[in-house]
Amino acid sequence: MDALARLRLARTEGVGHVMHRRLLARHGSAEAALEALGPRAWPRDAALREMDGLAAMGAHLLFLDGEDYPPLLALLEDAPLVLAALGDLAAFARRGVAVVGARNASGTGRRFAEDLADSLAVRDVCVVSGLARGIDTAAHTGALRSGVTIAAVAGGLDRPYPRENAVLQDRIAEEGGLVLSEAPLGTAPLARHFPRRNRIVAGLSLGVVIIEAALQSGTLITARLAAEAGRELFAVPGHPLDPRSRGSNDLIRRGARLTETVEDILLHLPAAPAEMPLFRMPELADLPEEPVHEPPPASGAAAQVVEMIGPTPIAVDELGRRCQLSAAMLSALLLELELSGRIETLPGNRVALA
Repeated sequence: MDALARLRLARTEGVGHVMHRRLLARHGSAEAALEALGPRAWPRDAALREMDGLAAMGAHLLFLDGEDYPPLLALLEDAPLVLAALGDLAAFARRGVAVVGARNASGTGRRFAEDLADSLAVRDVCVVSGLARGIDTAAHTGALRSGVTIAAVAGGLDRPYPRENAVLQDRIAEEGGLVLSEAPLGTAPLARHFPRRNRIVAGLSLGVVIIEAALQSGTLITARLAAEAGRELFAVPGHPLDPRSRGSNDLIRRGARLTETVEDILLHLPAAPAEMPLFRMPELADLPEEPVHEPPPASGAAAQVVEMIGPTPIAVDELGRRCQLSAAMLSALLLELELSGRIETLPGNRVALA
């Protein structure tokens, strides 16, 4: 498929993973899906500017069903439809282990992360992290001593964050590693982008190592996403009086593998993700999002459908029986409601109010 059309479809507001698949199935191609979307589709000029900007940087576009897309990440139900990648794609061929933790990490925690990442890299493991301050920075730095590392960033590839890690980001791309972003060029890293960045970190990895994490932290969001995706969880124990270690200590209590050396990881690193979640963790409130505008009220048959849908997911077949609408009409209404932000489509052919 044409890369320009694929990029426009992936960037169109309201087109998520499930919607993308449905549009391609219904219309046969990205070009035809864009025609059906009409003026709602992401502008062609904006897509061309992004492609030109990425080419000038030497970056690549990776599409979900493409040969170069990382296979572990593709296993996620909500895998990114498109990634911008800067660096050497050969990094995907190595086993991936994420090393993440507190931004305000202790000196001991940073040293441990750096040495652990170096020990993993010596053993041909690719260290994955999020390029944040603290543990992430230490992990990337340690991995570059002896091997390669992958950094998933929250903003565009041209917006390094934090700014002091711009040089480190360049080093990663230039020294055999990769920098990945789901966001278009020019995107500033906002709070709502970081949980999505975290799922990329978890999705690229066979196992995730947690070093210093408070009880309410973005690091534990990464841990939860990893556990739900069947990835092995490792946690480094910390002092019980240090609040930065309460979350990581609690992970050990819940079943994460206590980790003191690189051997603790390599002995238990699986060859592939588990088919089922390893254990359940409580939902953590994601970082605050910016306010959103309420969509306009639905009318006619759409209002009837909305009335039948609640926050609890309902099967589309059951919804059709209740509304007494044809399958074609119901499918078209659900598509419109999802694009307007009123409902969301869930696995198992179910829908719920957004």
